Amino acid sequence: MNRLKDLREDKDLKQKDVAKIFNIDQSNYSKYELEKINIPIQLLKQFAKYYNTSIDYILCETNEIKPYPKIKK
Repeated sequence: MNRLKDLREDKDLKQKDVAKIFNIDQSNYSKYELEKINIPIQLLKQFAKYYNTSIDYILCETNEIKPYPKIKK
């Protein structure tokens, strides 16, 4: 995913850095960026939280980078 790569590069991180942060295999992370495999939803949620954006932004469903407001409980 280009957005996932852009978000990673904006933080000056390498794929291996992100893989280590999220305790995943670097080759799988590379496949996520290249859209060769789907990102598991739980991991997608973690990426959105880490990069302070929305899942929709990562998936190119919106151009709004800011995350959605939290639901008040």
